[in-house]
Amino acid sequence: MTAPASAAPPAGHDGVAAARHLAKWLGLAATPTFAIMALLTAALGGGPADMLCGGGSWQGGMVAMYLLMSAFHSAAWLRLIAGRRA
Repeated sequence: MTAPASAAPPAGHDGVAAARHLAKWLGLAATPTFAIMALLTAALGGGPADMLCGGGSWQGGMVAMYLLMSAFHSAAWLRLIAGRRA
């Protein structure tokens, strides 16, 4: 019997290293992206979605959600800073 054909390349050492490198950069991109989204939402208004998430106030709406998401994703930045100090 033959194995089913796959279009994906075999996941060797190079593929795993590339995936880890990409995941590291994606983790670093999340924090500033959410911070920018919070600033833009605060400056320009959240629109109709903001009414669903707290009645339009910045304390309970989309701005707060983006700030929390930015804080939760800051672990990658903290690891990067700690690694440079060591």
